[in-house]
Amino acid sequence: MTARKPKQVWSVEDAQAHLLEVLRLSETEGPQYIGADKTFVVSPVEAIPDQDEPVVSQDGERMPLGKWLVENMPRGTNLVIPDDEPPEDENPWTDEDNG
Repeated sequence: MTARKPKQVWSVEDAQAHLLEVLRLSETEGPQYIGADKTFVVSPVEAIPDQDEPVVSQDGERMPLGKWLVENMPRGTNLVIPDDEPPEDENPWTDEDNG
């Protein structure tokens, strides 16, 4: 998997002050990244793949949506992947003392 680094990460303050430029650049140059601690992406809705259609990478390779999302997610964030098994919830209707 190739990590793609954004050209520029806007501070929240700069993005607010230059919102029209952020929107214009997202359309002409690709996704714009905003934030320091948490990073957010501004991208035209047309650039977001439809879940019903196959996703095609820049080199023309068809791939599952999940793989595309992982390869195109902002870097520098800690992605937490949940366990496969959901946690067992306690049953409030049973009396543990009486089994």
